Amino acid sequence: MTDHDASAAGAAGSDGPVRRRRRGIYLLPNLLTTGTLFSGFYAIIGAIDGHYESAAQAVFVAMLFDGLDGRVARWTRTTSGFGKEYDSLSDMVAFGVAPAIVVYQWGVTRIAEYSLVWGRVGWVVTFLYAVAAALRLARFNTRTTVVDKRYFEGLPSPAAAAVVAGFIWCAASFGLSGLAALMVALPVTAAAAMLMVSQFYYSSFKGVSLTGRVRYSYVPLVPLTIALIALHPPIVLLVLFGGFALSGPIAAIGRRLRGRPIPTAPEHGV
Repeated sequence: MTDHDASAAGAAGSDGPVRRRRRGIYLLPNLLTTGTLFSGFYAIIGAIDGHYESAAQAVFVAMLFDGLDGRVARWTRTTSGFGKEYDSLSDMVAFGVAPAIVVYQWGVTRIAEYSLVWGRVGWVVTFLYAVAAALRLARFNTRTTVVDKRYFEGLPSPAAAAVVAGFIWCAASFGLSGLAALMVALPVTAAAAMLMVSQFYYSSFKGVSLTGRVRYSYVPLVPLTIALIALHPPIVLLVLFGGFALSGPIAAIGRRLRGRPIPTAPEHGV
């Protein structure tokens, strides 16, 4: 018996058996996070292969998985530091790198045929979007105790990705590929990037309880929303997330006019 084994045995004899911390990860929430990562990877591959509609749709599928993993982890009480880090890395791929590559493959490679300068501008804009998504996620991870839980500081990266992917989906479904459409894609991507790193505040909808009681008049809104999306998914989703992206600046202007303070959390971080 070595000295290490003897000390361990002595500790076990004096204080009872030593309980080793079990290592591992929670399967269900991390499986959903893997779905987010896979969808983002699929969007990248789809864009490289020229399947732009499928690539844009994959970004929205990633949003679905991303919205489920955190909620499932909280409902099942399986939240962990590993899950949070894995979620951030998956979000960077699905909502940072993937939309940038989709825009690049769909528009920048073609707009370069019209002008070399436009091609360079497009390259910079798509890279700017990826950087903004990384900065947005890093700020979210480090300022969770500073900002009011009811709000997001800056446009959330999934919503920004939805704006970009929704535009590409609309353009691809309607066959828009001319210079005018390509020139619109760059400002849309740049605006989404700037809103992510902005100091505008967006509702987190965390005050909405799926298990709580709601007014009966709100119940028809759910099937109505589903029906509207079913009419023409790319247009309706682009309008919904585009309106959400604009809600931040509009709310900021409204608060300034009314003299209301910025929604920040108390200093003790509650």
